[in-house]
Amino acid sequence: MRMVVRFIVLAGAFALAITPGPTGAWSAAEPDGIKVEIGVKMKTRDGVTLVADVYRPDDEGRFPTLLQRTPYDRRGGVGEARALAGAGYAVIKQDVRGRFDSEGEFYPFRYEADDGYDAVEWAAALPCSNGQVGMWGGSYVGATQMLAATARPPHLVAIFPYVTASEYYEGWTYQHGALMQWFATSWSSGLALDTLRRKTQDRVRQRLPGWEREASPLSAYPLLDLPAPAELAPYFRDWISHETSDEYWRKVKVSDHYPEMTVKALHGGGWHDLFLRGSIENYLGLKAKAATPAARDGQRLLLGPWAHAPTSPEGKIGDVTFGREAVLDMTKAIQDWMDYALKGVANDFASKAPVRLFVMGENAWRDETEFPPARTRATRYYLQPGPRTVEGVLAEKLPRRAAIQSYDYDPEDPAPTLGGRLCCGDVLPPGPADQRPLESRPDVLVFSTPPLARDVEVTGWLRLELFAATSAVDTDFTAVLADVDETGYARFLTDGVVRGRYRESTAAPVPLEPGKVYKYAIDLWATSNLFKAGHRIRLYVSSSNFPRFDRNRNTGEPIATATRSVKARQTIYVDKDRPSALVLPVISR
Repeated sequence: MRMVVRFIVLAGAFALAITPGPTGAWSAAEPDGIKVEIGVKMKTRDGVTLVADVYRPDDEGRFPTLLQRTPYDRRGGVGEARALAGAGYAVIKQDVRGRFDSEGEFYPFRYEADDGYDAVEWAAALPCSNGQVGMWGGSYVGATQMLAATARPPHLVAIFPYVTASEYYEGWTYQHGALMQWFATSWSSGLALDTLRRKTQDRVRQRLPGWEREASPLSAYPLLDLPAPAELAPYFRDWISHETSDEYWRKVKVSDHYPEMTVKALHGGGWHDLFLRGSIENYLGLKAKAATPAARDGQRLLLGPWAHAPTSPEGKIGDVTFGREAVLDMTKAIQDWMDYALKGVANDFASKAPVRLFVMGENAWRDETEFPPARTRATRYYLQPGPRTVEGVLAEKLPRRAAIQSYDYDPEDPAPTLGGRLCCGDVLPPGPADQRPLESRPDVLVFSTPPLARDVEVTGWLRLELFAATSAVDTDFTAVLADVDETGYARFLTDGVVRGRYRESTAAPVPLEPGKVYKYAIDLWATSNLFKAGHRIRLYVSSSNFPRFDRNRNTGEPIATATRSVKARQTIYVDKDRPSALVLPVISR
């Protein structure tokens, strides 16, 4: 009898869950003077209904309008929406296609340009809107802005994409041919939870009429008809099937559309964020190529020490507390940017330099007229064997004689990821972390400067030029850069990877010839850090950084079908013809 009651309760719960939420009328103004309309529907051009909530001041006027399109449930961030409405904006939070209350099937990136265009134009035509529309938000919510902007909706004036990418192959799903495995799997797993709810409800809806007949004998849960995992995130299978930067990815490549875009944009990026390169590239690309002078002049760049996770009130990110100055007041930043871009307010965005960046180590903000600063000087630190076998030297002069260093890379025992540019969840926390545990591994080469005699500032793009050979037909080379203080703590700064078969291009693989020396360019993206006197600059070179990147099994097999692994002997060369070097953008102080 208790089992029957359980099924009745279960059926009731599902019935409640599939009932549409309320729609329609404005609420009475609340004490903060904000009126809210819940469940406002719009139709896309192909007939799909998207659902939004609208917040506005208790006034019959028309307001500049802020639109956020999110896959993470529009009902989050209500405090921010109310604060922006209190600042004189109509604020719309909308579930994107196939998420939460919106109809359709969710497939990342695919519908965001057309749906974004339709949503902007719908928002501009609402009775509470004055026709000036801005968009804001981070991560995928930044992607919904960038993709909408590629479609050029006439009423989209300004955006604030925070910690987001410039394309969805390089720097979102892959990095120089290596799958960004932790992000791709953890993000898609998180997205699958809402898809599981929706698909389970659909199955229950279909089975409800005859569930009593199926519930005898009562040996299972006939209403708990769960879909197979592959049905929850079919796009993940597509991602690993398309491991080259092919047409699948080019269809949603934002950076191809810079010359068509007309929006002003504040691009926010974090030195420890996994989309940092894209945030900077969006700024540089639109500033150089946007369709109008107003759009080109209307680009701003904000770079802090942030990771893809909240910053504590004290400014702690990962292991390190950068101070309260490092904390971004997001609501104020949104309001200030939109006040400038939509209302014409002559605030700091109108008068200050277009680039504002946080110099780590010094833990201070600085304004710049460009990024990277024109006064940077590319400085090479050559990778030399040291007086001890366990640690090599970073030196500004080539060694007098040719030097080689070797290690064995076993894909079954990869070097672990220690903090850095990670997302999502708290199993592997992002941000700066101590890299010293890598130093005890035989498959990691360590190179350090002596303690610095003076402060050295590094601000801009970094790279490792590595001359190396492998015994395998394919392999990876990885790098991690750290700032080592007087106690020995090795603070993560940046990292990079190159997959051997994609060393020339990510569009098509080119196999390696075992034993042949190749030059590998490892993009370490960007940073701004003051290495203080007494600190050391340290580089870790290996062939894995797992699970941030998937393991290269050294066989050349595609990611989706790889079945075996082999060990590889890796050899690094340093001489006048093969000058392996870390190239840093140094600013004289």
